[in-house]
Amino acid sequence: MPELPEVETVRRTLEKLIVGETIAAISVGWPKMIKKPDDVHAFKARAEGQSISAVRRRGKFLLIDLEDDVLVSHLRMEGKFAVKAAEEEIDPHVHARFTFLSGQELRYKDVRKFGTLHLFASGEEVGNAPLNKLGPEPFDLEFTADYLLKALNKTSRAVKNALLDQALVAGLGNIYVDESLFHAKIHPLRRGTTITADEAAALHAAVKATLQQALDMGGTSIRSYLNGAGEIGYFQQFLHVYGRVNEDCRVCGTAIERSVVGGRGTHTCPVCQPGL
Repeated sequence: MPELPEVETVRRTLEKLIVGETIAAISVGWPKMIKKPDDVHAFKARAEGQSISAVRRRGKFLLIDLEDDVLVSHLRMEGKFAVKAAEEEIDPHVHARFTFLSGQELRYKDVRKFGTLHLFASGEEVGNAPLNKLGPEPFDLEFTADYLLKALNKTSRAVKNALLDQALVAGLGNIYVDESLFHAKIHPLRRGTTITADEAAALHAAVKATLQQALDMGGTSIRSYLNGAGEIGYFQQFLHVYGRVNEDCRVCGTAIERSVVGGRGTHTCPVCQPGL
């Protein structure tokens, strides 16, 4: 699933490609992806004719600002946007097309059909699901080491599970939680209540540094992630634990281990991240 760096990279790409475009027509091939309004015809009637003024991001959600409305998209597992000429061949997994007056199209492709689209009147998106319960962003001023310490100390959940909770911090997923915990030298099964102030400070710094490096590299392309221009990211070349089971730790040389925490595949170094 695309996480903050991947969605932000898509946002930056689309911002250059679609801001200023006017939607002439919309085609939806998988109506179930439209969550609000729940009628596809109403969705199309509201959005068609509007121009795109900005592309934003909130956590793992992509927000496309129109003149009167905001299109909120969650890419889920394999969703991706791409800008194509209208006459280009259409991939069978493209389930939504936004045709612009310019002759270009914004196409949404999703092999697994898990992605969602919501259309809100401008300003209403922040107070309604799915955005209304998101916590602070990792780069927000509100997300401090003290905030992280207090939030973790309130829960007896495994620290990995807590960090995956979008109400605690928005944008983190499996890849960047594993990487951040490694750099902070914290085992993913540690209970939130056991995290010390020094550990919270180390974790806070690790989260921000890991995400920033991933942003600089255009995100992580593990399976099918591409940005809006069809380009891969390169952070996978710098991963320390995620996806490196049985490979040598880049710090100590010990084999990276894989376990399951909260139903999620989890990668750790048994030496750099001491157990419970």
